[in-house]
Parts: sequence; structure tokens; C-alpha cells
Amino acid sequence: MTFVAVLKPILFKREKDRQLANNDSKLKREFRGNPRRAKAIRARLDELADADNLGLIGAFPQARCHELKANRAGQLAVKLDKGFRMVFEVVNDPIPEKTDGGLEWNRVTAVRILELAEDYHD
Repeated sequence: MTFVAVLKPILFKREKDRQLANNDSKLKREFRGNPRRAKAIRARLDELADADNLGLIGAFPQARCHELKANRAGQLAVKLDKGFRMVFEVVNDPIPEKTDGGLEWNRVTAVRILELAEDYHD
């Protein structure tokens, strides 16, 4: 499986998502039924690209970045709209962990987007 980058340190699992992230008109067309979601996706991508590390995303309370649990352990999400989230994973090698095993957010410098917009709450 090939992973491609748009802006360091953001990688994408799917080429289609990378293309949408790099082309606002494609992004708007893809989400034409929900322009608010397209705007939120752009905002979250810009926030991730501008941050030197994941810990700085906490400065953007609208993102509501959080670690996922259970069958999604190792993944994180940021809020878009309603129940939709952008889901990503840390790709630092090795993954920075605290001594208690938790993720050291201030040392995360690279992520891979798994889903641009997903409602996993069902």
C-alpha cells in the first residue's frame, strides 16, 4: 500500500483523500450537499498542517481532538460537524509514548489521515 503526502507531516491512506485535500474545488464538489463539512475539513487540515506537534491542536478547541478506544485504539479524531469526524493515526517511528503508555501528544509530528469524514458513532 502506498501512502502519499500533501504537506509535511500529513499523509493520506487514500489517494482520493489526498486529492480532495489539495484541491478546494474538488473538496467542495465532493461535499456539495454539506458545504459546512467541507469548510470544517479544510479548517482541520490547515490546523494539522500548521501545528508543529499534535499537542498544539489543543489550542483549537473547535477541533476537539481525542484518542479513540476499543477497536479504534491507536486512532485519533477531530470534530467536523454533527457526528462526523476526521480520523487519523500517528506515523512517527517510533510512536512517542509516555512512561505510563499513553500517547505523548507534544512529540507527535506526523499523522496519516484514514478518513476525511466519517460518522463512527452508530
